[in-house]
Amino acid sequence: MKSITIVGLGAGDINQLPLGVYRMLKGNRPIYLRTKEHPVVSELEQEGVTFSSFDYIYEQQDQFEDVYRAIVEELCKVAEEKDIIYAVPGHPMVAEKTVQLLIEQKEIKGYDIRLEGGQSFLDALFQSVLVDPIEGFQLLDGIDLSKEDVHPTQHIIIGQVYDQMIASHVKLELMEIFPDTYDVFIVTNAGLPNEVVKKVPLYELDHDFEVSNLTSLYVPPVKDETILYKQFSYLRQVIATLRGPNGCPWDKNQTHESLKKYLIEEAYELLEAIDEQDDDHIVEELGDVLLQVMLHAQIGEDEGYFTIDDVIESLTTKMIHRHPHVFGDVVVEDANDVVLNWQAIKEKEKGRESASVFSDIPKGLPALLYAEKIQKAAKRKGFDWQEIEPVIEKVKEELNEWLDEIKLNPTSQRVQSEFGDLLFSMVNIARFLNISSEEVLIQTSQKFKRRFGYVEEKVQESGKDFSQFTLEELDQFWIEAKEKGL
Repeated sequence: MKSITIVGLGAGDINQLPLGVYRMLKGNRPIYLRTKEHPVVSELEQEGVTFSSFDYIYEQQDQFEDVYRAIVEELCKVAEEKDIIYAVPGHPMVAEKTVQLLIEQKEIKGYDIRLEGGQSFLDALFQSVLVDPIEGFQLLDGIDLSKEDVHPTQHIIIGQVYDQMIASHVKLELMEIFPDTYDVFIVTNAGLPNEVVKKVPLYELDHDFEVSNLTSLYVPPVKDETILYKQFSYLRQVIATLRGPNGCPWDKNQTHESLKKYLIEEAYELLEAIDEQDDDHIVEELGDVLLQVMLHAQIGEDEGYFTIDDVIESLTTKMIHRHPHVFGDVVVEDANDVVLNWQAIKEKEKGRESASVFSDIPKGLPALLYAEKIQKAAKRKGFDWQEIEPVIEKVKEELNEWLDEIKLNPTSQRVQSEFGDLLFSMVNIARFLNISSEEVLIQTSQKFKRRFGYVEEKVQESGKDFSQFTLEELDQFWIEAKEKGL
């Protein structure tokens, strides 16, 4: 059987090399190195040990993934003819992608792959920074580090920080979580006589960075809780505390029903911030909306029915299921196709295809939005005009019917009914023109507030009371506000 023995060269010099591995390397089997850039190699060469190195592949490939696959391909070729030893830095099972790829080949090609120990760089590094790993730590790869992978309350060790480019990438990802001045430790040659442990503020991580295969980064766990304020898990803990035994009496008394009005209020305040195009205000109002979601989820958890994890899972499942053009093999031409596909999927879920077209429209929506949703639902069944002219004529018709009722009896129930028809037809023409009736009415109301606010200012400046002005005089202030673009 074809045999590849994978050995670890340890994290330091030859004195740290296990005796069994040393004897194996001194034997007569061909030895292949992932890289010669390791302190043990030169010492073994002085003792007459010969090697073949794959360093040349690093120069041929642009991506590390391609390097690793090319190395494994070469190893498999030579293993077809003879038993070999493949030597890697540290321990074979710690941060060694080529070893993982070889193990995959074992299942495919039936190789006999054996692993022999070697001291991992982690042992030396923990000693270098005086950390007990039992406290909890993460080992991450600097090459493809993402801020989503980082748990700031644990000891973090980031390996394969080979050069300044990787160091810059690591720095930018970490700065999304930690303050720019957060102290981190660059550890080079851990466990060797020339070991260097350098403490630097995070923003200087890639300054004067020395290229080395034996460089790792250590990030201490966060002690200042304010740094954790960006973490979703910390927010969840805060909400749980508010509703806990020693929490806030108001928060503890809330129910799904009592919170309904606040969710509506916060949603409209968010819409106002969006209309103002004020990013800071949008951030604040999005937070208020999220607070409502978190409170409802915490109530669900307190009552034992559901948690925020269930909410997230439900949303993630829905997004993936309803976007087969992104997560599957469905092809769409444009945004209209996306909407049609979304609706078709939605109607098939939970047997909705047999339900009324209006079944999914929440009854608690604001009136204008509710009317728009009803009209869109009818349109999906083909009940809609194709051109705008008859929509305009319908508005005129409803307006005339309402005016006729006013002439007959302005206090009659028919006046209210016809006014409702007129509003509904106005929503219809807005929908036909891709205008949100709800949003434009909010914008117009805000515009009214701004202009009337100007009128109030002018009246206050005059030292008079509103009652001392004629409507024509007040209207002149209104015109001034309009001319000023308010």
